[in-house]
Amino acid sequence: MSGERHGHRARRTGRQDLPAGPSRTATIQSIDRAASVLALLDQDTGSLTPALVSDRLGLNRTTAHRYLQSLQRAGFLNTAFGPGPLLDQLSALVSVRQQILTLAPAVMRQLSDGTGLTSVLSFLGRSGAVVTLVEEANQATIVLTVRVGTVLEHRAAQTRVLLAFQSDPAAVARAHERLTPTEAAVERHALVDVRRHRVAWADLDREGFVSVAVPVFATRNVQAAMALLGTTAMLRPADQSTERVHALEQAAQTLGSLVAS
Repeated sequence: MSGERHGHRARRTGRQDLPAGPSRTATIQSIDRAASVLALLDQDTGSLTPALVSDRLGLNRTTAHRYLQSLQRAGFLNTAFGPGPLLDQLSALVSVRQQILTLAPAVMRQLSDGTGLTSVLSFLGRSGAVVTLVEEANQATIVLTVRVGTVLEHRAAQTRVLLAFQSDPAAVARAHERLTPTEAAVERHALVDVRRHRVAWADLDREGFVSVAVPVFATRNVQAAMALLGTTAMLRPADQSTERVHALEQAAQTLGSLVAS
């Protein structure tokens, strides 16, 4: 009876936490085992069978078949227990990102040398843009830069670009979950403006420092954000038609066009 009462409370509160104790451990073990099943797929094994899973993982065939059916229902496997649509989707995403990471350095090098500014490429992480590539101008007297791996705040230009074109509302909610209602309203308005102009300017309250970012479209979606870092003497948010901003937009378009659709 106590378990039933607990279940009713969970439904009323809408909590999604994993249960504590043995049930939580069993859930984690199930996830680990499902991952082991999927890991059996390789260049020599295009589909799975209960017999194969049972033999390689030491499971009885009934358990192996149950895992295969569950993975098929979730989209990880198809009806023949080969790679399913969810794996295809993840594979396509990884492929696009690998292409971007391979092609971007040359495009960014040309952009940095042509503008005299540091160029940055970021992907969207859980709470903001994550700096992935950085190219500094060779001939610049003053170099502004950012470390690879830095998670940028919600008011950073690259975070705004990536959130503005994010199709999953939950991603925006996660990035803004620590904001006050007033701050969240300001950001929502900023994202509308970014979608309209396809250009974002940082609002970091750092005197003398400016960054501007644009989306990198590939396979019809925004895959990354490309930005320039500079001083207020080099980049002016009030003037969005500068040659440097145009060069940034052109570089992003070039990179997107190079990625195979």
